[in-house]
Amino acid sequence: MTQVQKPPRRLRSRLTSLSSFSSSFSLSFSFSRTNASPSRRTWLLGACASAALLSFTVAAGRFGLPAAWAEPAPTDDTYPALLAVSQHLSARQDLNPVLARRIHDALSQADSLFARHVSALDQWLKSHEGMPADSVIATLQTHAPELAVVARAILRAWYLGLIGEMPQARVVAFEQALMFEPVKDVLTIPSYCHDVPFYWTNKPVHA
Repeated sequence: MTQVQKPPRRLRSRLTSLSSFSSSFSLSFSFSRTNASPSRRTWLLGACASAALLSFTVAAGRFGLPAAWAEPAPTDDTYPALLAVSQHLSARQDLNPVLARRIHDALSQADSLFARHVSALDQWLKSHEGMPADSVIATLQTHAPELAVVARAILRAWYLGLIGEMPQARVVAFEQALMFEPVKDVLTIPSYCHDVPFYWTNKPVHA
């Protein structure tokens, strides 16, 4: 027959104290139900719940017990690197942060190595500070071609609003795509795309 392992003595003591506190509070609350106002009873309930949670959380942390509400470990977010790279490549500091997050998430889903590559690209650009934006990709093509691919993908997302290649391309922006910026003072940007990306390049069915 399997023997159940008892918790450490200090933990048993803490849990016993907690049980005693709960019992004494139950008595006081039973009395307060007829002698205290509704707001008083609400305050007592909240105090009991807070004390119980705090006591068990301390015990769990001290003795290594798992807690379902434990805060998850922080993840490595490369969004700041993507934004910095985008600002350098586009020579623009006023990029839309919401669109930047959308591009970051889409590229991360499309390429499992994107986080590593965008971090490396960010470091490369910092080590080549002052390099004109229009020279970056040509230089990368010679010295770090894998980073040149990432740089093109980022620029494509910003200027065309597309992630990936047709026919599996994903649209992340349309009227916010930077390709419309140079002509926005003379061209009315459509509020929606009439068909799939680059639909106008296909030969008409009845031509």
